[in-house]
Amino acid sequence: MAHHKSAEKRIRQAVVATARNRTNNSRMKSAVKKAEVAIASGNKAEAEAALKAAMPELARGVVTGVVHKNTAARKMSRLTKRLRTLA
Repeated sequence: MAHHKSAEKRIRQAVVATARNRTNNSRMKSAVKKAEVAIASGNKAEAEAALKAAMPELARGVVTGVVHKNTAARKMSRLTKRLRTLA
């Protein structure tokens, strides 16, 4: 239990930040998963649309500090690479 005013404030801030990070992380993961499922289905038009929606979510994850920029870049690169293999 916190005994200082500043520690109590940090606890309150951590609760808000955790909720915000969880929301942002969930949105990002959902977008990536939708893109992966679309690519796996083999429908190129659907996969391109899903990837186009996932890219800004990954970029937003970087800006909000949910993921490292290299992690987002790696995910984007791998998804794009998989999309290119579709006929």
